[in-house]
Amino acid sequence: MEKKVQILLFEDNPGDANLIEELLEDFANFPFELKSAETLNEGLDLLKEHSFDVILSDLRLPDSDGIDTFLEINGRNSRTPIIILTGMNDEKTGIEAVKKGAQDYLVKGQADGRLLVRSIRYSIERKKAEEKAQSLANIVESSNDGIVTESLDGIIVSWNKGAEQIYGYSAEEILGKHMSILAHPLLVGETKELVERIKKGEKIYHYETSMLRKDGMEIKVSITLSPVFGGSENLTAISIISRDITEKKKAEEELLKSEERVQSYLQNFRGIGAQLDENFVPIFLHGAVEELTGYAKEDFLSGKLHWREIVEPEDIIGFLEKVHKMEVTPNAVVKHEYRIRKKDGEIRWIHEIVQNISEENKELYQGFVYDITERKMAEEALVAMKESRIKEIHHRIKNNLQVISSLLDLQAEKFEDPTVRQAFRESQNRVISMALIHEELYESGEIGTLNFAAYLQKLVENIFECYNIGDHKAHLHLEIEEKTFLDMDTAVPLGIIVNELVSNSFKHAFPERDKGMVKIRLCREENRECKSNSVENTGVDTGVDTGVENPERNNTRNDNENLNLILTISDNGVGIPESVNTESPCTLGLQLVTILVDQLDGKIELKIDSGTEFIIKIAVKQKQ
Repeated sequence: MEKKVQILLFEDNPGDANLIEELLEDFANFPFELKSAETLNEGLDLLKEHSFDVILSDLRLPDSDGIDTFLEINGRNSRTPIIILTGMNDEKTGIEAVKKGAQDYLVKGQADGRLLVRSIRYSIERKKAEEKAQSLANIVESSNDGIVTESLDGIIVSWNKGAEQIYGYSAEEILGKHMSILAHPLLVGETKELVERIKKGEKIYHYETSMLRKDGMEIKVSITLSPVFGGSENLTAISIISRDITEKKKAEEELLKSEERVQSYLQNFRGIGAQLDENFVPIFLHGAVEELTGYAKEDFLSGKLHWREIVEPEDIIGFLEKVHKMEVTPNAVVKHEYRIRKKDGEIRWIHEIVQNISEENKELYQGFVYDITERKMAEEALVAMKESRIKEIHHRIKNNLQVISSLLDLQAEKFEDPTVRQAFRESQNRVISMALIHEELYESGEIGTLNFAAYLQKLVENIFECYNIGDHKAHLHLEIEEKTFLDMDTAVPLGIIVNELVSNSFKHAFPERDKGMVKIRLCREENRECKSNSVENTGVDTGVDTGVENPERNNTRNDNENLNLILTISDNGVGIPESVNTESPCTLGLQLVTILVDQLDGKIELKIDSGTEFIIKIAVKQKQ
């Protein structure tokens, strides 16, 4: 002991107190400082103010007597070793105090200086050892690891809370049982081998194996086995520290599988994975670079060749737009399809996915590029097949309608009644108006949209032939907005409307007259004037542009833009009776016109000031 030993003495007899001090002065081989208290309360106050290494206490004090004196002192200072001083008649009380936690007791008058000094020294050392052992016990008990001790013949003799959590057995259930209760049936031999190695003096650290829980579930554990030696250095037991690594092993297995999947993906990935710097120069490339581009990986990594240099010129604008988006949009993910030209000149379609992964002080991009040429070729082939199939359908429908028209024509010749014959002719014209649409679609190269200008010209020519208008030197003026492309849902009813109204003019507007004028205009509502040139002659005179490009007008409208059209059909004939009402017409032709205008969500207006003029307004989507 190098530092002063602080000693507190509870003693109300001055003579006994002086004797203790003299004995210590004569026999103590360590420095000490002694403080005395004559009452329990006085000593307890000193304990509040100072820290002591050992307490010497008489059990009979003015304010306390017997074992209660020890209990009171120990209750307040359980970490300080206490030596009881008793009279010869109180020896039993001293023994009882030792049982309750005192380190030692000495009988007054029988204890000499050597005995007193030895008792003080041993009491302090024993208390330290007890505290250390208790601390270790607390650590063992509170550890999440299972700490188990088994005897040399395999019997479990200690079991902490950690072992209970890992294996599911409480200490009451497991103590006294053989260790084999935890062993996996297939690993019993392995367990015996480990024990034999410990008996030979080895230590085994972090050995991974399988054990069984109380519920029969197999768990993965990491165990450390150590020998436990007795006082004579003989092996007396084996200490086993277990740690449950079941979840860890599962995670490792999943990680291994994930890594294997990634490696398999990278090995079989026929595209290119890349990480790019702030200038979009690759700092990492993986995959079939040469196979996809024809250039070596080093050509791109060195900056000798930039990716944009192999992009097809027609696609470079779209490519640069995507690059700019990546630069200005944090965390952006950009997908793009474009063409590249390989080193040997071959054109390939690729799909690119790039993400901006820039950090605060560092711009980075990463992504993948893979070849989609075969997919593009397949898509183009499918589109071509679809277009071919639809064109063939238009062709067959047109042929069938022409057959129907021919049958109606043949049937009409069998009737002498001109009214019946006229009815057949009208039906024939309606069928022809639909057949012409399918013919135009078949010949135009379009599969869903119709050049209405070209169609309308053919339609009115057919009407002229049907009614033999050419012999009477009649005039028809056709004026239609150029580049007017309509879908079938609009073109079919609009064609029938034109057929009905023009036919009515030719039949009824010019009785006993050689000359007359029928006008057809189709223009945009905002223009009120059709953007085409028109002339008037005997026969069918048109101002229709049916296919010649006009640069000044080619970009006036966007694809699928809403288009408000006005169809005007007029003649300078005798007019129709004022009693005719377009809302409830009495003739089949006008009824059909009214129904079709409603079908197009349009409006119809009739003027009979000088001749007859029908004005029909509809809204459609312009097709290109």
